[in-house]
Amino acid sequence: MLFIFDMGGVVTNTFKMDSIYNKLNISKSDFMNICKSNNNDIWHKLETGFISSNEFWDEYNNRIKSIPDAVSAQTDLFRLFFHPTENIKTIELIKGLKAKHRVVCGTNTIQSHWENHMERGDYSYFHQTYASNKIGCAKPDPHFFELILEAEEFLPENAFFTDDKAENVAAAASLGIHAELFTSAEELTKKWERYC
Repeated sequence: MLFIFDMGGVVTNTFKMDSIYNKLNISKSDFMNICKSNNNDIWHKLETGFISSNEFWDEYNNRIKSIPDAVSAQTDLFRLFFHPTENIKTIELIKGLKAKHRVVCGTNTIQSHWENHMERGDYSYFHQTYASNKIGCAKPDPHFFELILEAEEFLPENAFFTDDKAENVAAAASLGIHAELFTSAEELTKKWERYC
């Protein structure tokens, strides 16, 4: 059996962007509108590895020049405010699964967060990590899961996926992967007992 875990919100806590919005003196919706302006979604490009964090902030700063009261980024704010903590109970479950099963990470991430997780050793709990910024595709695109299944040589019916976002769970399930919304390590154990 192939077990695929999301990282943020499952293995570590979810990164909250509020500190970045506050630093930039902007709302979440305005931030995302700036990212998607000119039919050029720089957030998606960052998340799929087509631009670096520095390129993202350079372009962001260019886009806000005409916006009153908008504050430019003087450093990589994604790195500055990223301080994940581990979900110890989930990590213990992963360690137990690895004894008998293939266990991988399937995560949407960006360069700055990838580097931080690498430094901390967060990906070392897995046999392999498939990160959106490295494979050029992000959840909830079903192709994200197809790439993992192809690389791991598993059929969808022999794979289990968990994520804290319902749209990602639905995308995996649409391919025939056994997919469950993550709420806690305890609840997850109950959900996968029938697969182990």
